[in-house]
Amino acid sequence: MNTPLKRVAIALGILFLALLVNANVVQVGEAGSLRSNPHNSRILEAEYARQRGEIVVGGQAIAESVKTNDNLKYLRRYPGGPAYAPVTGYYSLYNDTGLERLENGVLAGTNDQLFFRRLTDLFTGHPPQGGTVVLTLNARAQQAAWSALQGKRGAVVAIDPSTGAILALASTPSYDPNRLSSHDTQADQRYYNKLIADPTMPLLNRALNQTYPPGSLFKIVTASAALGSGRYTPSSVIPAPTALKLPLTNVFLHNFGGESCGNGHTDTLLNAFQISCNTAFADLGLKLGASALQAQAQAFGIGHSYDIPLSTAASIFPDNPDRPQTALSAIGQFDVRLTPLQAALIAAGIADRGVVMQPYLVAKTLSPDLSTLSQTSPQRLGTAVSPTVAAQMTQLMEAVVAHGTGRAAQISGVTVAGKTGTAQHCVSSNPANCPAPHAWFTAFAPAQQPKVAVAVLVEDGGGLGSDATGGAVAAPIAKKVIEAVLGR
Repeated sequence: MNTPLKRVAIALGILFLALLVNANVVQVGEAGSLRSNPHNSRILEAEYARQRGEIVVGGQAIAESVKTNDNLKYLRRYPGGPAYAPVTGYYSLYNDTGLERLENGVLAGTNDQLFFRRLTDLFTGHPPQGGTVVLTLNARAQQAAWSALQGKRGAVVAIDPSTGAILALASTPSYDPNRLSSHDTQADQRYYNKLIADPTMPLLNRALNQTYPPGSLFKIVTASAALGSGRYTPSSVIPAPTALKLPLTNVFLHNFGGESCGNGHTDTLLNAFQISCNTAFADLGLKLGASALQAQAQAFGIGHSYDIPLSTAASIFPDNPDRPQTALSAIGQFDVRLTPLQAALIAAGIADRGVVMQPYLVAKTLSPDLSTLSQTSPQRLGTAVSPTVAAQMTQLMEAVVAHGTGRAAQISGVTVAGKTGTAQHCVSSNPANCPAPHAWFTAFAPAQQPKVAVAVLVEDGGGLGSDATGGAVAAPIAKKVIEAVLGR
């Protein structure tokens, strides 16, 4: 064989080998990604030919598939509608979000645990079917949270402190997932474009994926650090000036509305917490130092993102703040930011004698014959405070609701422990150009035998303007959610 022919033969051999390698890569190495690609029409047709499983709350489907008369045999519907959309997400011809995406293997029946079920269906001719995802949500609490947030931008998260099970997760404004799951792709796209263009961001899950300055709600962390240091008790007398000069500056920090705390010079730690005294807690933060505040924040989970299995943003305590920044951080300002989920976990950690549990949303998954595929077991994240400090913090938080800024959360016959937050979030030197502060409230109840911990965030004070406070806006919402969980 002459040299040119040899070169051609070698080139053809290399090309043939490359073809074999490519075929194996596509069929084996990329099989999973091709199977999960939402633009794969064959997979789409196969998935719409089977009945997708339900997402269930309290025995009722909040996402289900119904038969149709068109080419695609099933249509995804959402009886839970906008109230549950931040949880379910949506399942459409070209996209899926939320639990519809994260639990797709179970819902579509393609999970590896369902292999033998699929094999049996193939031989018996039984129509293939998806499994069921059962959530931890409490339907009454979810409805109470959704209803109370109407007309506001905000979020509610409620948790069982002893397990981490999420009992309510609401975000407003929301959207109708039914209008994204139809078989009319043009109508779906028009609605999606409208949602994307909406300045209120209805597709944003404010409960999990947005962080906010917490304001005085963060005083739970500062007080926990103080009590945990062993240098303070609830009855300790601490400086509480009417105005506190921030170190290294000529700036004075004032209390809400220019009010005085205690005798105008000092106050007890308990009363300063009860009335949410800014100057007392800013001074306390300076004495504790940034490292102590940051360590306590991390112990509650701040800085940690969660997989519930929906992904979450990580809350923030600033790295290496200087002294004036430390004073502001101690009262939940400067660069401190929390998600509503994290705020609920802080209250839950106090409620559970100092233990912070891993939050979770999926109680169990079931095969089409309703046998259990998986069941979530509660997991500890860590210890935020000692049982002694947790008991002292409970005392402080009870005082807030009984006699302080959180009176609107009082429930007859139930002791509620809570903390308000009213968070400024404006950098303008002219207060007239600033929106109203965010309104926060976090609480747990019953205080001595907690069944629920809840956090409420209402953006820009819910439209109350200068009258917006955590006690006036957020505490009444928390009360309704607690009452729903307790069945009152």
